[in-house]
Amino acid sequence: MFQIDIVEQCKANNRSAQLKLYKQYCDGMYCVAIRFLKNSDDAEDVTQEAFIKAFQKIHQFKGDVTFGAWLKRIVINKSIDFLKAKQQKLVALDEGYMHVATDDNWAIEEGISLEEVKQAIESLPEKYKFVVMMFLMEGFDHNEISQVLNISESACRTRLSRGKGCLKELLKNKRYVSGS
Repeated sequence: MFQIDIVEQCKANNRSAQLKLYKQYCDGMYCVAIRFLKNSDDAEDVTQEAFIKAFQKIHQFKGDVTFGAWLKRIVINKSIDFLKAKQQKLVALDEGYMHVATDDNWAIEEGISLEEVKQAIESLPEKYKFVVMMFLMEGFDHNEISQVLNISESACRTRLSRGKGCLKELLKNKRYVSGS
């Protein structure tokens, strides 16, 4: 059965079609949530909430992107909302005035492992971490990231550029510490 047929059946509230979509996407969406939340229980909860929201709002799915991409955006939003609720306090920063330098070079020094990069991303300030994760790990572009995080594309580019700078600095420092 084609995916669009299953989605149409879900729109008609067909429970077996919902179960098929759930089984098809649940592991992948859990992996997305765990990358943000770093806690398996929280990731399971967020994944479940994302599926519930997706099935409640499935009539809004228009098919202009894949169902997986649409669902992934819901999971990321739910993950970020969860983290925000956990913090209960966010400081708003207007970054619209900042100049954005474009540098597409994400090369890192040889000998730095993927695990070291992931750890460095985790230690970034939250406003940079989410943008870097969505760009590098999830493959979102600036427009998609700005929509998900409800920031301007300019702020997205600024945060990505600054996050990349912080990431390179963290990895460079790691190199000096571990190389001593």
